[in-house]
Amino acid sequence: MTDRPTLIEFVDHYTREFSSHVFLREKVGEKWTETTFEETRIYGCRIGAGLMAMGLAKGDKVALLSEGRNMWVLAELGILYAGGVSVPLSIKLEESNDLTFRINHSESRFVIVSAQQLPKIRKVLPQCPGVEKVIVMDNIQKMESREITMEWVDALGASYLFGHRAEFEERGRSVGPDDYATISYTSGTTADPKGVLLTHRNYTANVEQAHSVIGVEPDAVMLIILPLDHCFAHVAGFYTMMSYCGSIATVPVGKNPLATLKNIPVAIREVRPHVMLSVPALARNFRKNIEAGIRKQGPKAVKLYERALRMAISYNKEYYNAGGLFQWWKKPFLRVFDKVLFSKVRESFGGRMKFFVGGGALLDIELQKYFNAIGIPMFQGYGVSEATPIISSNSTGHAIFGSSGRVVSGLDIKICGEDGKEVPAGTKGEIVVRGENIMAGYWKNPEGTAEALRDGWLHTGDMGYMLDKEYLYVVGRFKSLLISSDGEKYSPEGFEDSLTDGSKYVEQVILHNNQDPYTMVLIVPAKDALREYAKAKGLDPASVEGRRAMLSKIQDEVDSYRKGGIHEGMFPERWLPAAIAVLPEPFTEQNGLVNSTMKIVRGKVEKHYASRIEYAYTPEGKDLFNPRNMESLL
Repeated sequence: MTDRPTLIEFVDHYTREFSSHVFLREKVGEKWTETTFEETRIYGCRIGAGLMAMGLAKGDKVALLSEGRNMWVLAELGILYAGGVSVPLSIKLEESNDLTFRINHSESRFVIVSAQQLPKIRKVLPQCPGVEKVIVMDNIQKMESREITMEWVDALGASYLFGHRAEFEERGRSVGPDDYATISYTSGTTADPKGVLLTHRNYTANVEQAHSVIGVEPDAVMLIILPLDHCFAHVAGFYTMMSYCGSIATVPVGKNPLATLKNIPVAIREVRPHVMLSVPALARNFRKNIEAGIRKQGPKAVKLYERALRMAISYNKEYYNAGGLFQWWKKPFLRVFDKVLFSKVRESFGGRMKFFVGGGALLDIELQKYFNAIGIPMFQGYGVSEATPIISSNSTGHAIFGSSGRVVSGLDIKICGEDGKEVPAGTKGEIVVRGENIMAGYWKNPEGTAEALRDGWLHTGDMGYMLDKEYLYVVGRFKSLLISSDGEKYSPEGFEDSLTDGSKYVEQVILHNNQDPYTMVLIVPAKDALREYAKAKGLDPASVEGRRAMLSKIQDEVDSYRKGGIHEGMFPERWLPAAIAVLPEPFTEQNGLVNSTMKIVRGKVEKHYASRIEYAYTPEGKDLFNPRNMESLL
C-alpha cells in the first residue's frame, strides 16, 4: 500500500493478504455461513461494476439503508470500488422527513435498501426526485417503479467485468486519498442534521491510529451488535477487524426491532465472540439480565454472588492498580469464585470473550468495575464521527477505569477553555484534536464547518482533561452544562450515570438547571421494581399509600448522594436536585428522545418536558407528592 492509501487500496491489500481466512459471518435460516476475505473482495467488485454499468460516476452518492448484515458491507465496498460516495442511513430513522432530508441533501442518485426497510423508502420516494433507482437487497414478490434487485446488479456487474475490467480498475485507481468516501449524518438534535464528510484517508488513517491503542488476535471473531451505519461500528468493527485478519458477525435480523434485540443473546451464544462493541445502554441491559438470572436461583445464590462481586471489585480496583501487598489473601477466594460462579456467567457470552469496547456515550466507572470483576473487562473508548471516530481507548494491559484511555498515535490533542486558549494539565475544558482522521467538513454546510474546524483543529464540543500526555478523561458535553442562577457551571453526566447504574428503581435520568434557583431532575422510574417494593411493604402499588411509598423510595435513592448517604461526597451538594419530576414514559427512539446510539438527547428531552420542568420550579411542583408525580406511577 501507499503511505496514504485509499479504502480501495486498503481492502485490496488485506483481502489478498488474508484471502482464505473468514471475514464475514451471517446466519441464514438456522445455519451460520462464512465468507472469506477473497470472496468479500470479488463480490464487492461485482457490485461496484454493476453500479458503474448503471451509470454511477465517480463522486456520485448512494444511500444505504439496511440492518447489519453481509450485504451492508458488500454494498458499501461496491459503492467505493465504483468511485462513489456511501451515505449510510440509520434504520432507526422512523420519520419520513428524516429520511427525505438525508437522501435529498446528500444528492443520492441510488438507494440500496433491505426488504425490511423498503416500505420507508417507498413512502418517501415521491419526495426524492433525484433518486433514479432503488436497489433492493432481497428478492421480493412485487417490484415497483424504479426498483431493481441486488441480484440483478450483481449479474450486471459480472457481465460488465467480462468486457470492461480495465475501465473498472482504472476507476478504482482514479480515486485519491482525499476524495470523499462517506457522508455520515449526525444523529441530529436539530431539524437539519449535519453530513460529516469523511475521506478515504480519514478512514485508513484512523485504522492505523487504532492499532496504537487496541488490538485483537488473528482470526478473532467480533459480534457487531450496533448498527453498521454507526461510525464506531463502521471503523472499529468493519475496517479495523479487516486489518487484523479478524472476522465480523452480525445479529440475525428479526421481523421487527424487538425481535432483533431478542436475537442478541442467541447470537452471542452461537457465535462465541472474542470481542464485542457496545454502548452503555446495552451494557447495562447485559448486567440486568445476568443479575435477573442470579436472582432466579434463590437467596443463597444472590448472597454468594454479591460477596464474590464485592471481593473481585475491591481486588481489581481501577484495573491498572489491581492487587497489592495487602490483597494477596483474596486470590484463592477469587479463584474459587471464578470457577463456581463467574466462569458460568462468561459462558452466557460464549465462553471466549476477552473484552468489550464501549463507546457512543460516557461509561460509568462502576459498570467498568462490574464487568472486570466477572472477567470480561469493558474498556471505555472515546470518539466523534468528525474524527472517523476513534480518538482514544483503554485496552488490555493499558487501562485506567474512569478514563477514556490512551490517545491514538498520530493525533494532536489539547484542552481549551472558553476563550479558546489551551489550559494547564488537569484543568477541564473542550477537547480539541488535529490529525489525518479529522473530517473534511460538513456537506453543504460551510458555516458548520467553520465553527467545528478552526485552523485545522476539530473542536469536539466535549469536555475533558488530561493529567499527562497519554490518558484522556472525558467528563461530558462542553456546551450542555448546568448553569446556576449565579452563573456557576457543572457537568451533569456523572450524577446521571451513577444514579442510573446504582439504583434498580431508576431507569433514566436528566438533571436540569438553566440559571434557576435550584437543580431539578427528570426521572423515568423502574416501575416493576418499585411495584415489588410497594408489595413487599404490604401496600397496593396503585393505591395512594403505595404510590407515596414508591415516590419516597425514589427520593431515598437521590438522597443517598447527600450528607449521611452511602454516596455522600461523590457530587457537590449544591448541584443535587431539590425537586424531582417522575415521568410517565421512558425516553425512546420512537418518541425521539434517544438517538441511534441509545444516548439520551438532552435538548429534545428538555423541550419535550418543558412544562414539567417549569412546574418543578413552583411550590406545588417542588413537593415530591405532587399530582403529576402521583399520576406518573399509575
